[in-house]
Amino acid sequence: MSYIEKTLTTDEVVISIFSIHKFFYIIPALSSLVLIGIPSLLKLVFTEYSLTNKRIVVKTGIIGRSTEELKLSKVETVELRQSILGRIFGFGNIVLSGTGASNLVLKTVADPVQVKKTIDNQLI
Repeated sequence: MSYIEKTLTTDEVVISIFSIHKFFYIIPALSSLVLIGIPSLLKLVFTEYSLTNKRIVVKTGIIGRSTEELKLSKVETVELRQSILGRIFGFGNIVLSGTGASNLVLKTVADPVQVKKTIDNQLI
């Protein structure tokens, strides 16, 4: 059971779970052959992005845990940032701006256009 599933509140359901694009596993996987990239690879494996009907959650960490959450009711804008390589290989960043000065970034997600659409559909 993932962290996000463990922390659901009453009447909260997971709408979608997003993943980091597989392109970003290549360099840590290759460098883990010489033990240098193992921490980077583990960081990717233990990162979770999730959208529920109430919030957006980013969880990182292997032994220690760090989470960022943004309530859907507080989201003002959903931005898609995609480089040329991102367009070619199908990855990008989703930047959510909340009321006040809060920002939440989903880094290097696979199929960022679909991720943005999924989040936008929950905001309506």
